[in-house]
Amino acid sequence: MSGVWVFKNGVIRLVENPQAETSSSRKKALVHLPSGQVVSSYSTLEQILTGLGWERYYGGDPDLFQFHKRSSIDLISLPRDFSKFNSVYMYDIVIKNPNIFHVRDM
Repeated sequence: MSGVWVFKNGVIRLVENPQAETSSSRKKALVHLPSGQVVSSYSTLEQILTGLGWERYYGGDPDLFQFHKRSSIDLISLPRDFSKFNSVYMYDIVIKNPNIFHVRDM
């Protein structure tokens, strides 16, 4: 069995042909809920995450932009190029910061 597991509207399902799904899907945006601001750059994201107790992590892969929290084992790893920042990375941030971020369709 091959394909991609997709989580949408509280339901997880296996998609056999993920290319067909992505062509019809809308672009996503990461929204900071307290301010209502759409995260449009890593500098904006870094300011928000720093305010939440996250720190830049420099010990990892040089091709990644990483953050960690001293109080947990969580690590947020993002591609250094913001144009490659997609919904997978957005949902990782949402899961690690409940009630702070939300992913919306544009």
